[in-house]
Amino acid sequence: MSTASTRLPEGRYGRPSDERSDRRLKIAGIALGAALLALVGYFAYHYVAQNEISAQVIAFKASDSAVEVHLEVHKDAGADGYCTLRSQSENGTEVGRADFRFTGSATSIDKVVTLRTTARGTTAELVGCHAG
Repeated sequence: MSTASTRLPEGRYGRPSDERSDRRLKIAGIALGAALLALVGYFAYHYVAQNEISAQVIAFKASDSAVEVHLEVHKDAGADGYCTLRSQSENGTEVGRADFRFTGSATSIDKVVTLRTTARGTTAELVGCHAG
């Protein structure tokens, strides 16, 4: 009786996989994944830990030349900063934009501010808050 060969016929199924090439690809993938994870972690830390002032619009009331915005601001005790608000008309055109400064030692500020507009505004949008 003869024994069956476990070797594949040469040239029939293409070149066998190059193990060194596979290892290099795995190492490159791990390195790129670690770099991406570090970058996401950096931006997350910067956003959460460095943001000393935040706010939200509670309500707003529009008139023909202004929008009164009820703004709730949370900040660190010693931080000073400003929040930018904008208003848009019914067709989406920006009709008002202004920065409102918040200083002092209070950590929570509940304030109604007036945003002057060039036409009737239908929205009051908080663009962002910045320390400084």
